[in-house]
Amino acid sequence: MALKFRTVDGSVCAPIGFKAATVYSGIRKAERDDLTLIVSDVPAVAAGVFTTNQVHAWCIKHNRERLAVGNDQIRAIICNAGNANCCNGEIGRQNDLEIEAAISAHLRDVNPKNRAVLTASTGVIGRKLPMEKVNSALSTLCARLERSEARAKEAAAAIMTTDLVPKALALEFDVNGAPVRVGAIAKGSGMIAPNMATMLAFITTDLAISSSVLEPILRRVVAKSFNCLTVDGDTSTNDMVLVLANGASNVSSEDSHASFEEALLYICQELAKKVARDGEGATKLVTVRLLNPPQFGEKIAKTIAESPLVKTACFGNDPNWGRILVAAGYSGVQFDPQQLVIRLAGHEVFVRGEPTAFDPNQVRSAMKTEDLIIELEFLSADAGAAAREAIQCWTCDFSYDYVRINASYGT
Repeated sequence: MALKFRTVDGSVCAPIGFKAATVYSGIRKAERDDLTLIVSDVPAVAAGVFTTNQVHAWCIKHNRERLAVGNDQIRAIICNAGNANCCNGEIGRQNDLEIEAAISAHLRDVNPKNRAVLTASTGVIGRKLPMEKVNSALSTLCARLERSEARAKEAAAAIMTTDLVPKALALEFDVNGAPVRVGAIAKGSGMIAPNMATMLAFITTDLAISSSVLEPILRRVVAKSFNCLTVDGDTSTNDMVLVLANGASNVSSEDSHASFEEALLYICQELAKKVARDGEGATKLVTVRLLNPPQFGEKIAKTIAESPLVKTACFGNDPNWGRILVAAGYSGVQFDPQQLVIRLAGHEVFVRGEPTAFDPNQVRSAMKTEDLIIELEFLSADAGAAAREAIQCWTCDFSYDYVRINASYGT
């Protein structure tokens, strides 16, 4: 990490002017907090990136509409875990609006005619929200709002579904001697694919920044972080990344934009790796790295990362380079296998069209790591050709537990 960034505690509560709260409402079967609220003390500029799935939850439609008409007056994000509130009829939309109205009323200074609450849901598709339970818990939720590390940790845990560990991070950097903070929490472990999937990320910052600058920064960052993430190739219905910027640091100079984008990219890449590492049933984080990649090399990286045969080989520590080469070959991207090197856990296993005389046991032993790297280097036939920027994609292995978890998720 660049020295100009400092890791700080508090994730979404680290930036000035942000509070968080959680509560158990009864959406989940198990008694574990399932409502999370993040609030800015003042109206914030907001931006979002959402799932590309044509089948999407009511919260996706809601947030797109809110950001289209007033993305500089957003006060809060409310998230429920345990129910996707998706594909459940008109009642789902009404429930989403009802939750927004209730939070708006509790925040009091939000104009009811111009509501400024973004919504998020995650969980099982096709079920109705238990609104009596939700409504009875909202007062307690709002009463618990607090800017503290404890509340931030609770928020990171409450948005989890099949995740095993919470995912959170915050950084601080200086602009002309004044500190600026960026904090984030995320969830996701299955039904994860490029263009996002059952993945949520909520980001807060006290930087003063316009929506015209914030939106393109977020899209560039997501393209290099969450959209380089795949667990199983399934793009879900509820995915979103939301950013709130409330300007409470009073730092608004254009000098801050590059540092903010760099900090945001670091946070989102780290969270993306945490999501991949926590993939359902995963035993290791797998990074697919392409050096000097051909045009559209991203498709090669993602095809390898999504290959069930590659992922099961990673789980079994099997140095089966053929599966990697075959996946690259059917990605649809043109390349010459005679100009390719494949490395597994740092060991060359395929060079210029043929396997090397590697020691399988040695490579198998090297693959027994929690951080496995699959590297493909494309050797240019033209010695004078300029090398292209490396491409990375993050995934995990497929274990026996992935099948067990997903075989009974809905029941």
